[in-house]
Amino acid sequence: MADASGSRPDVGYTFGYYRELSPGLIDFALVLAGVEPPARAGMRYLELGFGQGLSANIHAAACPGEYWGEDFNPAHAANAAEWAKASGAKARFTGESFAELAAREDLPEFDYIVLHGVWSWVPPAAHETILDIIRRRLKPGGAVYVSYNAQPGWTEILPLRQMMALAAGTDTASPEAVPEAIDRAFAFAEQLHAAGAAFFAAVPGAKRRLDAIARLSRSHLAHDHFNPTWTPMYFTEVQAPMAQAGLAYATTASLLDQLDELNLTPEQIQMLAGLPDPLQRESVRDFLVYQTFRRDLYVRDARALAPQDRGERLARQRVALTVEAAAVAYDVTGEGEEVALTEDLYAPIIAALAAGDGGPKTIAELFGDPEVARLPPGLVLDAIAVLIGSGRAHPAQSEVAVQAARAPCLRLNAHLARRARTSGEVRYLASPVIGAGVKVPRLEQLFLAARADGADGPDAWAAEVDAVFATQGLAVVKDGRTLETEAETRAELARLARAFEADRLPLLRRLGVAD
Repeated sequence: MADASGSRPDVGYTFGYYRELSPGLIDFALVLAGVEPPARAGMRYLELGFGQGLSANIHAAACPGEYWGEDFNPAHAANAAEWAKASGAKARFTGESFAELAAREDLPEFDYIVLHGVWSWVPPAAHETILDIIRRRLKPGGAVYVSYNAQPGWTEILPLRQMMALAAGTDTASPEAVPEAIDRAFAFAEQLHAAGAAFFAAVPGAKRRLDAIARLSRSHLAHDHFNPTWTPMYFTEVQAPMAQAGLAYATTASLLDQLDELNLTPEQIQMLAGLPDPLQRESVRDFLVYQTFRRDLYVRDARALAPQDRGERLARQRVALTVEAAAVAYDVTGEGEEVALTEDLYAPIIAALAAGDGGPKTIAELFGDPEVARLPPGLVLDAIAVLIGSGRAHPAQSEVAVQAARAPCLRLNAHLARRARTSGEVRYLASPVIGAGVKVPRLEQLFLAARADGADGPDAWAAEVDAVFATQGLAVVKDGRTLETEAETRAELARLARAFEADRLPLLRRLGVAD
């Protein structure tokens, strides 16, 4: 059952990684919006409601600083503490409630306080406690990241979700019965649809959204859509209490959402420009795009950057590719946050990022590339923001920070790669170069684990992975067909291992994910 926080501490959460929580990406989003980011010297960082702790541990290992984390699920806290011990990062994780954390006398002041997947899922009393922590523990100039399910994008599904939860008893089900209760809820909704409920005729998008939600994992749904206190909110419903806590809305942490040209028509852009109040513009924009999820950044004592200062900071910012340059597809909708890249604009920038040893380049260096210099400067900066926002690139750290983070990242990654032998839940590893996580599927983690254990070359890596698969009864699929013979399986694993060595391993080594 749900506890006083509104959460389900008896049901484990998924092992998600959320790169918008990384200090480097938060800083870049703020500078891009013309806002001074927090100071990094002696940086302290607090994540409230860290789930299984993957994001918190990756950032603690990859971005130097002092990290604290709180999650009221004791199993989550134990898991996060185990990973922190493996990395040796300066991090401490607790299984306390928000109220218990707020009452701690040893809680320091923080430069960053982040909460992802919390605000929409806890009751008003928890909001007050979170705001109290922010009010008393956020430094001047500090940043708060808060994400939440946003209105008006959930309007069509809210009445149906209420009926489903009531019919299936998901709010009061025991941990073992939660998946079955959620299945009953969806079955009941299908019955309503089959019976010709007028709701579906009046709200045509409800069935499409229902089908999309039904594909999510049951543990995800237990915490999110079937959490008894789940409440999607309008922007002003979050902005107002943040303002009372002394925070000013700065911008969205989603770089793609910062670029109106990607999301709005010229008429809509003109309409927003005619609204004098920036908070009203933000609310109206949510209606124009039918916003379902917001990632907001707030700052205490926010200071606007002068245009020249902003330009100089952006020019000094290092950027690194997080995908292989040769793997980037152009003019294809659906790749990388569903943003298609125009080859004439993006190919020169990606080539410049990949030049030399493929290491990080400053934005000034990118502008100095002869092919990039031929492009309109305003479009180049927007294109860099799109590459970062779509996950193809990421702000990179200073060399000093990279060197400080290298050893903790390698220790954490080795621990997680070994874990991949028994579980495929973790799909990200830590990069000291970008101070954040890099997507590394399970098979690649297994190759890395075999390599770290001394297996010599792709054929030996494939043999170790084959043994892991055989022990767990896992099969290899090629071209949609499950391979049945040992010879076929070993040959395909060897082919994949050779491709990994040639294509992916060099990238992971450049990013410091592997040595």
